[in-house]
Amino acid sequence: MDDSRPLRWLYLDLNSYFASVEQQLDPRLRGRPVVVAPVDTDSTSAIAASYEAKAYGIRTGTKIWEAKAKCRDLIVVPGQHEHYVRFHHRIIEEVGRHVPVYAVCSIDEVACRLLDNENSEAAVRRIAAAIKAGIRANVGECLTSSIGVAPNRLLAKMAADMQKPDGLTIVPAEAIDGRLKALKLNDIPGVGRNMEARLAAAGVVTMERLLQLDARQARQAWGSVWGERMFWLLQGQELPELETVNRSIGHSHVLGPDKRPLAAARLVTRRLLAKAATRLRRAEKRCSRLGLSVKLEAARGEKPLKWSAEVRLPPVMDTPALLHALEGLWNRMTGELAARRLLQVGVVLADLTAADAVQPGLFDAGAVRDERRALALSQAMDKVNARFGRDAVTMGHDRMGAVKSSGPRIAFTRIPELAEFRE
Repeated sequence: MDDSRPLRWLYLDLNSYFASVEQQLDPRLRGRPVVVAPVDTDSTSAIAASYEAKAYGIRTGTKIWEAKAKCRDLIVVPGQHEHYVRFHHRIIEEVGRHVPVYAVCSIDEVACRLLDNENSEAAVRRIAAAIKAGIRANVGECLTSSIGVAPNRLLAKMAADMQKPDGLTIVPAEAIDGRLKALKLNDIPGVGRNMEARLAAAGVVTMERLLQLDARQARQAWGSVWGERMFWLLQGQELPELETVNRSIGHSHVLGPDKRPLAAARLVTRRLLAKAATRLRRAEKRCSRLGLSVKLEAARGEKPLKWSAEVRLPPVMDTPALLHALEGLWNRMTGELAARRLLQVGVVLADLTAADAVQPGLFDAGAVRDERRALALSQAMDKVNARFGRDAVTMGHDRMGAVKSSGPRIAFTRIPELAEFRE
């Protein structure tokens, strides 16, 4: 393998992104401890915290009631996800003025591949300074970022985490070993509790010990080929990117207090499924599996119980068929649980295939006609809602617009299309 390991990747990680956008939008929030919450209730958790809030030990995932106990002056704001997506696109445009964006890794992270005339330390510092200044001037002064630069994308991402907020960390090849030894195993992206336990069972409990393994030992410790891949990446080598495939479409929603009774939660769930079905058709896909998941409301301090199940389907893409399948799952859930109130609901469409990959059966003409009518109805509803706004027409589900829904939520690895905020 080529031993040449020049600085090849620049990785930008926006600092406390959601909270920073809120502070940019509302000057009264600047310099104040702010958390962003999915709904206005103390039983939910923070989805973002400003650095002023982090100073009190408040983090993403901290319960709102706990966060308020840590900081009396805490300001809780509801998430405005459409704004986060709009700012995201402006930031991507600004970064692209200084260096081409190779990959959008999440709503608040981008990776850029450097050319040979861009990868000296002096050039890297100039580019990083220009990006930061451009974002401040052209997007918003509250939107700071940490930038990491290293021989490969994984190390550049890890470098971006080394100095926050507003940092720049350059890790040339000769410094990799020393910089990594100062880290913990869970500083490696993708290494969570389960992987730490697996590595510990193999006698690997420190980064230094991990770096002592050879490729074969790393593969054994990891329990898969990923270990061998990680060995080379931590050495600073570049490997071909693994292609990712979108295998599911889903939505989940933390329920406000008025939406937690089963009847109200059911209508919210039907709406989530209708949104997912619209995305399915826009992607020109069919699904063969529908999943339902719920969290039960719990007393303060208790962990909510979870329930999930799925059902197999013939490849479908129309809303009526999916809603019919959801009713079966919902009835199963209510029959198995004694719950009267739910905290969160979610649906997922999985086993996706191309819409035109399914051939109609020769001896089921009636079913084919019914499916075509259902699909035509679904597509007509899509067009009406796209033109006249969210929930202009519905199919027996909750009108989320009436309760001031902020639209789709952002999973950090999936950025909603702006069209979804009008669905």
